[in-house]
Amino acid sequence: MNLNSIKRPVKRAIKSLVYPLYERRLSARLDFDKTPHHIGIIVDGNRRWAKENIVATRHGHQAGANKILEVLNWCEEAQVRIVTIWLLSTDNFKRSQQELDELLKIIANVVEDLSSTNRWNIKVVGALDVLPEWMAEQFRKLPTSAKSSMDVNIAIGYGGRREIVDAIKSYLHTERDKGASIEQAAADLNDETISKYLYTAGQPDPELLIRTSGEQRLGGFLLWQSAQSEFYFCEAYWPDFRRVDFLRALRSYADRHRRFGK
Repeated sequence: MNLNSIKRPVKRAIKSLVYPLYERRLSARLDFDKTPHHIGIIVDGNRRWAKENIVATRHGHQAGANKILEVLNWCEEAQVRIVTIWLLSTDNFKRSQQELDELLKIIANVVEDLSSTNRWNIKVVGALDVLPEWMAEQFRKLPTSAKSSMDVNIAIGYGGRREIVDAIKSYLHTERDKGASIEQAAADLNDETISKYLYTAGQPDPELLIRTSGEQRLGGFLLWQSAQSEFYFCEAYWPDFRRVDFLRALRSYADRHRRFGK
């Protein structure tokens, strides 16, 4: 008998006993008064998860979609007020048409499912013009929940550079409609002005950004808003992201001393 075939089940059994205890210990020691008000999450690793589990890519995307509600529940329990979760970048449209069609259907379904819970304000942020019209129309009609304890931004067709360009264009169009000259518009342009035209306008910038799958880069996520954000990179693929991983991210954030350049 292969020794490794014996070790693996033993390791899994030990982890199944230890991790719940560790998770409770982490949760008990966290000061939720220090929880970030706004958390951004880069969902990454669905395809690699599918490959390692020897299943079709679409099953990886579906496993990732199934994880979203669970993580949002953790965020609500931790008294997070805003979550921005990145599901689809503008660069993702370079993938094969088959994968993209499957992914878009999965995303449309998960947004509809989240909205139907009527628990949170669900807002799609991104360039809707890059999406199929049926999908863009679905997102435009999303209702809001007045009693929501948390706002959830779902970044779809999102790119950080595109967001900044769109913000500047919107500002210039607004100034033109007011009758302002290009010289006056340029003179009045500043960072506060641009912030008012971002997809997340009216919301505080994220204090914490989490990325799964071990990759240590932002990839263009919330480029403008993340100037003062803390980063947490997790090795787990998104479908395997656990509450203990989430709590570790919160602990890491709470332990940091944010000086804002002072």
